[in-house]
Amino acid sequence: MNRTALYEVHKKLGARMIEFAGWEMPLQYRGIREEHLAVRSSVGAFDISHMGEIEVEGKDALSLCQWVTTNDVSRLGDFQAQYTLMCNPNGGVIDDVIIYRISETRFFICVNAINTAKDFEWIKQNAAGKFRAEVKNRSLEFSQLAIQGPNAEEVLIRVLNRDLSFLKRFSFALVSWKGFELMVARTGYTGEDGFEVFLPWERALELWDAVFEEGRPYQIQPCGLGSRDTLRLEMGYPLYGHELDEETNPVEAGLLRFVKLEKGDFVGRTALMDVVSAGPGKKLMGFEMVERGIPRQGYGILKDGDVVGVVTSGTFSPSLQKPIGLGYLRSNNYSENEEIYIDIRGTLRRAKIVSVPFYRKKA
Repeated sequence: MNRTALYEVHKKLGARMIEFAGWEMPLQYRGIREEHLAVRSSVGAFDISHMGEIEVEGKDALSLCQWVTTNDVSRLGDFQAQYTLMCNPNGGVIDDVIIYRISETRFFICVNAINTAKDFEWIKQNAAGKFRAEVKNRSLEFSQLAIQGPNAEEVLIRVLNRDLSFLKRFSFALVSWKGFELMVARTGYTGEDGFEVFLPWERALELWDAVFEEGRPYQIQPCGLGSRDTLRLEMGYPLYGHELDEETNPVEAGLLRFVKLEKGDFVGRTALMDVVSAGPGKKLMGFEMVERGIPRQGYGILKDGDVVGVVTSGTFSPSLQKPIGLGYLRSNNYSENEEIYIDIRGTLRRAKIVSVPFYRKKA
């Protein structure tokens, strides 16, 4: 099993470690609720070094990225990023990724840990003989830290000793710090302001220590995968292997806004055009429990005694103090507040359809 450069730090902090996508990762430190609320109210730091990094470089780098992803990469300027999907020819989702444009001939793709090897092979296979671009799996060269929350900018300004207000959401900068280069991106998976920082694998501890030193006045908390999951779920963000897989297309997942059918051809375009014109076979919906019980992946969703769908993710929301979930329903004909039932280990519990995000920041 792989370990990140911060494994010993996590152990020292008393983290409960779990296996995730072939990595030994911290699930929680003091507790999921406390870590979650720290990110919502102030700031938290996550070791997300298990995520994969794939570099595409060469004369046709832009064209290759356009071909293998659904969003329009040509809209990016240097040092801009976008959320996008990679689909198979049937329109099923291979992965959801963030693509970073360093220059017209160099792109950096951050992929889900569980899909790193698959994504690398897929991009390489699509490049072979068609695009003049080199595809490199650089995942074991980089550590990645996420500093997230309303005070994330203040903490990182103190660490880097430079202004970061020029960085807009989904933009990034290459920053020299202590003699090595950081890639600092204003991105995240929590619904809060924040940054994801890529740096050489072996330098992770220096940055982690500096972040916690400067974050002390803000009561910064180390955060594990448990709170990362509850934070993303409150925002209705998909997680690969739950809301997304190769049998599910972006239209069904409610991600059509990240599919630019008009940009020209790309892998899966024809299939996705067919789905758009015929309508999706299932639809991702949010729900909250009316009766007690925590929904979990795989639980049945029922209406009028019939199974009409399946839960993909569920949790007790620390911000809203109620159980929430996402699931696929076999039809579009559901409206907000409509009553459904979740089969929780053989007992039907009442729930209602709600719009996502579940959590909305107060103005």
